[in-house]
Amino acid sequence: MRCSTTNETKRMIWTLDPQRWLLAGALTSSYALVCLLPYLRARRVRHARAARAASAGDAAPWIVAYASQTGQAEQLAHQTADTLHLAGVPVRLVELSELTPQDWQTAGRMLLLVSTYGEGDAPDAAAGFARRVLGAAMPQLSQLHYGLLALGDASYREFCGFGRTLDQWLQAQGAQALFPRIEVDRAAPAAIAAWRQQLSHLAGTSDAPDWEAPAFQDWRLVGRQLLNPGSAGGALYQVELLPQSAPLPVWQSGDLVQVAAPSDPDRAREYSIASIPAEGRVQLLVRLQQHADGTLGAASGWLTQQAPVGSLISLRWRPHRRFRLEDNAQRPLILIGNGSGIAGLRAHLKARALAGQRRNWLLFGERHAAHDYHYREELAAWQQAGLLPRLDLAFSRDQPQRIYVQDRVRGNADELREWVEQGAALYVCGSLEGMAAGVDRALEDVLGRAVLDQLAAQGRYRRDVY
Repeated sequence: MRCSTTNETKRMIWTLDPQRWLLAGALTSSYALVCLLPYLRARRVRHARAARAASAGDAAPWIVAYASQTGQAEQLAHQTADTLHLAGVPVRLVELSELTPQDWQTAGRMLLLVSTYGEGDAPDAAAGFARRVLGAAMPQLSQLHYGLLALGDASYREFCGFGRTLDQWLQAQGAQALFPRIEVDRAAPAAIAAWRQQLSHLAGTSDAPDWEAPAFQDWRLVGRQLLNPGSAGGALYQVELLPQSAPLPVWQSGDLVQVAAPSDPDRAREYSIASIPAEGRVQLLVRLQQHADGTLGAASGWLTQQAPVGSLISLRWRPHRRFRLEDNAQRPLILIGNGSGIAGLRAHLKARALAGQRRNWLLFGERHAAHDYHYREELAAWQQAGLLPRLDLAFSRDQPQRIYVQDRVRGNADELREWVEQGAALYVCGSLEGMAAGVDRALEDVLGRAVLDQLAAQGRYRRDVY
């Protein structure tokens, strides 16, 4: 996960070269198109929901509810609703957190598609629902027949933990399963095909939209640089890629790529994109992973050590709607992260700088300033230009007492509350163990859990942690 550390200050001192002005206009137009896409998508979703509601007539609609972290459960929920709609079944598509007690007590048919985040946690937008509903008894739901698709990653101990907890809660309330819970390990095609088969049986149709994920394409590795020589942490590389033949996709800051390594092509690894389309290439920050037996991580070893510069990489772009700016594009932005998590945050800052958005605050942590201060020159240039008025750094090993990014959160509690009261959105990117949990606890101390849950439900508290 990474991007380049070019000298932004030099770029600001442009002459009146007509070609430079033409390039500036092209980049601005490109960014304007990127900003327009969320509006067009939201309008398309509203129209689709209205069409589904109109098809319901007086019949009670099936409820399709989802809880998604990176967007996969949401995408599958839309496909599920489309399949029911095409079969003539009235359907209502909602986020799990939007369901009211009355919905639960009156619904006859419900299909639930839920992801698990980390070690058994609910996705951020459903965290409030999990605390409010799953820990409490509800009047018997014997009228409810449901199907459940649980998405997760079998490398975690609590594989599909949230989906399993939800399933157990439904059974405890007397709800009746239409078929056994289907569990999906890292988007396994066989499990998703099993869901489609059950759905076709329930809807009485096999005429369903195409659910195939986009194919991997050949991208060329055009650049690689070790960013932290001498660091006490793992080697961190900047990796740059271009499509071999297809046009450069128009992604948004916050999006991901998936890399299929030759040694393990069935288990694609995801990396945050650190660049924006106006920069002309996908840039990643990749931390080299090394196992206890000395072997290298399949994808990180391939990208940083084994694949020669100039070789082809099997890659596909994936929208990450839960970490995009979208409705937060005009809000003040508080960005919090550590390590290679600076990649996703840097992309947001780059997009904000291009749009002239100045209410930006970055809180970032790493080990040593001498080796691990990623994007030092770029951040300094943004500060000088007034595009990054707040920058708080925590280099944990530069002093006897360890200081982490969550300590910076607590140390700036008054300012953080003020920004949130003024409408700021919070974006957290970095390691799941340690940083993400520590930052979440610090934010709870500063804002309160009820406020934090509300921000998550509003899309103003978003996390991309791994």
